[in-house]
This record gives sequence, C-alpha cells and structure tokens, in this order.
Amino acid sequence: MAPATRVLIVADGDVAPSELAAFAAAAGPLRLVAADGGAAHVLAAGLVPDVVVGDFDSLGAAERRRLEELGVELRVASPDKDESDMELCLLAALEAGATHVTIVGALGLVRPEHSVANLLLLADPRLDGLEVVIEGRGSRLWRVGTPAGPGRTTIEGEPGDYVSLFPLDTLTEGVTTSGLRFRLADEALPLGPSRGLSNELTTESAHVTTRRGRLLVIHTRRSSADAEPAGGT
Repeated sequence: MAPATRVLIVADGDVAPSELAAFAAAAGPLRLVAADGGAAHVLAAGLVPDVVVGDFDSLGAAERRRLEELGVELRVASPDKDESDMELCLLAALEAGATHVTIVGALGLVRPEHSVANLLLLADPRLDGLEVVIEGRGSRLWRVGTPAGPGRTTIEGEPGDYVSLFPLDTLTEGVTTSGLRFRLADEALPLGPSRGLSNELTTESAHVTTRRGRLLVIHTRRSSADAEPAGGT
C-alpha cells in the first residue's frame, strides 16, 4: 500500500455526522483513523475507518461488532498505557507516511482534560514538519514554528473573524502579524498572559511569522461564534 499523505483522525468529542462526512469528502483520498469511540461517529456518518486505535473503553459492543464484520483493523491498546488514544492515532498517522493530518472530535469532550491533552499534542516535537490541524465548531487550530526555528502561516477567512495566538513555549519570539486588527511587530509572547486572545481579521487573508518558538493559532469564523451562547471575558 502506498504511503498516505492525508490522514483524517476522528476522536470521540463534539462532531456531527454531517460535518464529518463533509470533511472527508473535501479532503479527497485519505486514510481514516478513529480514536476508540470516535469510530461510532465515523459509522454514523456512513463512513468506514481504515483503522481504529485505543483501549476500547468508550466504543459500544454493537459498533465493535460492526467494525469486525467490515474487516476494519482494530489496534487494541492496554488501558494502562502512557499515551492517550489520540496520541496513538497521531503515531499511526506518522507510521502511514502522513504529511497532512486533520483532527475532528478532539474538543468538547465530557472530560476536559482530554481536550487539553489533545491541544497540547500539537507541541509534540515528533510532529515537526507535519501539518496538523484540529477542526471543530467553526474553528481551526494549528501550530506554527519550532522551539529553535521560525514559522510562517496564512489565515484565510472573512473580516471580523476571530484569531487568537498562544505561545506553546516559555517564550515565542519575533511574532509579526499583518491583516489583523491588533498588529504585532517583532514581539515576544510569553507563556501564561492572554495578550494574543481574540484578535480579528481585517482582510480576507492575514499572515503570521515567528522567529523562534511554537505558536498555537486559532481561527474562529465570526458567523459560527455569533451562533453560540455568549461567553468569555
């Protein structure tokens, strides 16, 4: 089998079957990997995963039987493992030769520590050079840069969309932006303070560069945010 260049990982969080089906259709040829209970979302969307990874503590017996009938590869891990199911899925994507990974269902989990763990996986150095994007509820989240090297990204959207920038290292240096309401010019963002929260696109295309350090970029469509109950600070 030729190495997969695009992998779609489905976790057991907040994802609608129609949204999942749309992501899969838009991505074109890909390898579909489900994290444990995420396989139920895949089946509900009328799709079949290539592989399901995890300790199978959140997948129902009926769904597991269906997967076995379909001949899906099931990689059963010990419950007493060091890695999360999502981390095992990312390792499976690397093993498959992925160059681009989209993750859905990684947020909105009943236990918030799993959502936090999924976000922090973006800082894993094993993902350096791999494009990893978390999608969900009108937002896209991805990492820019490395601990010792520069990063660059373009954000495509509509004026008024929200953009937040959070350091994933103690200090992310040389952050420069264009196309955002609150401009940064060769500035440092330290871990902890929320200065990078809730910036806004002023054009349809914004740019962010960094000199050193990893940066978490979160782009949320304003139309999606306005449809949600009010929150934040």
